[in-house]
Amino acid sequence: MRTLVHVSDLHFGRVDPALLAPLRDAIAGIAPDLLVVSGDLTQRARSAQFREARDYLATLPSPRIVVPGNHDIPLYDVARRFLAPLARFRRYIDPEPMPAFGDDEIAVVGVNTARSLTFKGGRINAEQVEEIARRFEGLPERVTRIVVTHHPFDVPEGGDEGDLLGRAPMAMAAFARAEVDVFLSGHLHRSDIGTTARRYHIAGFAALVVQAGTATSTRERNEANAFNVLRIGERDLRVETWRWSAQRGAYGPEAEAAFRYVHGTGWERG
Repeated sequence: MRTLVHVSDLHFGRVDPALLAPLRDAIAGIAPDLLVVSGDLTQRARSAQFREARDYLATLPSPRIVVPGNHDIPLYDVARRFLAPLARFRRYIDPEPMPAFGDDEIAVVGVNTARSLTFKGGRINAEQVEEIARRFEGLPERVTRIVVTHHPFDVPEGGDEGDLLGRAPMAMAAFARAEVDVFLSGHLHRSDIGTTARRYHIAGFAALVVQAGTATSTRERNEANAFNVLRIGERDLRVETWRWSAQRGAYGPEAEAAFRYVHGTGWERG
């Protein structure tokens, strides 16, 4: 059994400071085997915001996988946006373009989907997909394979189709062949859990798609701040949504979804 904490959209520069210590306490109490941060660490990709994010991350458990989001690329600094879009992220957060973690139970790869030419949307390219598939190649069947992006492979019911990751169908076909089990993302500031079968009709393939809300931003979008906890077994997986309660002054588990892996079908609720 492995425990993974998935937080997203911290947005330093638009953080509610009252949430930082409770979030840290909640994560410390969970004691995860891995912490995943799926992008938008800052609001405007400014050096001071990255330094705040870096210093806060240093207080959280490790190992960690952190990927950038579209807010981590400068918006108004046009020269930096196009010539060195992720220079500050690489300097302050992580120089690795495709961070990874693996042991005998889970294999996790993070990939950048933020692009200079799009102010909000994201995209994945064939080279990134091929590299992720290569890293999963030859892993034992018992290992749960997880891909981390900022932009989502699916949107909640009623969501904006424009928020979908660019070239997602191409990527999903390759990831089905690579037997990816879980996709973790943020961007929408909404918590959601489903399977790829909801959108991608690939025979014998149904991976989990797990969206995290914003953990600490004041831009909640009609949903209280939240993060996810994944409890990963060999053929079972639970996703807990932990949500902020102002009344309690703490984050706590609000909902849980349980899944089991069915050979030849993929992940099913139950």
